Amino acid sequence: MKREFLITGDGSTTIHIPDWNEQYHSKHGALAEAKHVFIEAGFRHVLQQNSIDELHLLEIGFGTGLNALLTYGECQKMQQNCRYTGVEAYPVLEAETSKLNYAELSSLPQAYFDALHLATWEDAVPLSPVFQVEKRKQLFSDISDLDRYHLIYFDAFGARVQPELWTEAIFKRMHNALKDKGVLVTYAAKGSVRRAMQAVGFFVERLPGPPGKREMLRATKTSSNRA
Repeated sequence: MKREFLITGDGSTTIHIPDWNEQYHSKHGALAEAKHVFIEAGFRHVLQQNSIDELHLLEIGFGTGLNALLTYGECQKMQQNCRYTGVEAYPVLEAETSKLNYAELSSLPQAYFDALHLATWEDAVPLSPVFQVEKRKQLFSDISDLDRYHLIYFDAFGARVQPELWTEAIFKRMHNALKDKGVLVTYAAKGSVRRAMQAVGFFVERLPGPPGKREMLRATKTSSNRA
């Protein structure tokens, strides 16, 4: 499938798929979206709400590695231990990641970004004393982790082009994968997505969205809403 490069509203690059008229990140700002949805509403929220010595984090759609890069940077700054698992069925090629400007715009070392993409697939690879990445080439429908993660970044392609990724069946797998009080954050805000989350037992909040989007969703698993 053909892939092109697009400069988004904040100057950061993303990959555009013409056949779907879809891109990996918001055209209003790839970096701004990632920071707002995944770092502010997800990573920082979870650490503010809970004392976690070692954060276990699952990303649904490792994609370009932008969310992993920002999380790596936060963990280094805070000296927060993190075990980061990224699931991706169709990995981005090295020739494509070399054209992305995330490290430069986020003022993080290019070496962080390169290390994430050079890490071997299917292995738990320590990138620093506090940050470990494990990239799994896997379909989201095959995820079977149980009570493992404190946080999920749900960054799949949108329901318009891949509706099968936004179903009760998928969110049940996410619910199962989270620990009690675990949190899932996503840029999506469709009513059908919110209802699918609620149907499997999540408590779901509508939050202000990133640039270009009115709302986003944050879902929490608690002992009182187990499905």
